[in-house]
Amino acid sequence: MKFKHINDIEDWLEPMGYETFWREIRPYCLVMLPREKCDADMTNGDVDEETVLYVMKNFARIELAAIFKLEWRNDVPMMAMH
Repeated sequence: MKFKHINDIEDWLEPMGYETFWREIRPYCLVMLPREKCDADMTNGDVDEETVLYVMKNFARIELAAIFKLEWRNDVPMMAMH
């Protein structure tokens, strides 16, 4: 994937399910909670899959943005100064 802005990372991560997420982020070698820990927490009933996926996507977004030195895309048009 080629990311120009943090928004691009969000757009890429958003539709991913749990299995897809772990498969797609593997090539980036991100430093975050290991899948085994997440799986164990869900198996133990400590947290649900939706919450784990939400948190892990945010961790991935933050780390990828730092790795690629990205900023948010400004979608708000600039107002002309008079």
